Amino acid sequence: MQTATERLQKVKFATQADPVVLETLRSIAGKEGRQLQALIDEALREYIERKQGLSPRKHVMQALQASLTRHDDLYRKLAE
Repeated sequence: MQTATERLQKVKFATQADPVVLETLRSIAGKEGRQLQALIDEALREYIERKQGLSPRKHVMQALQASLTRHDDLYRKLAE
């Protein structure tokens, strides 16, 4: 597990991006009041989690939410 100090260390790297993708990321970062670097870091972490199977897939979570909404009364009765 990483320590807080290790998580704060950053390594510079250079890459290229599609101009539309990059501008969209900049726009999102601006709207959220965040730095582009923070947004890219978050995106990379989510990508890694998805590829390593550490986070549930989006369609699974959407199906769960729909089920919870649709069957809320039933689930509450079963929980009693």
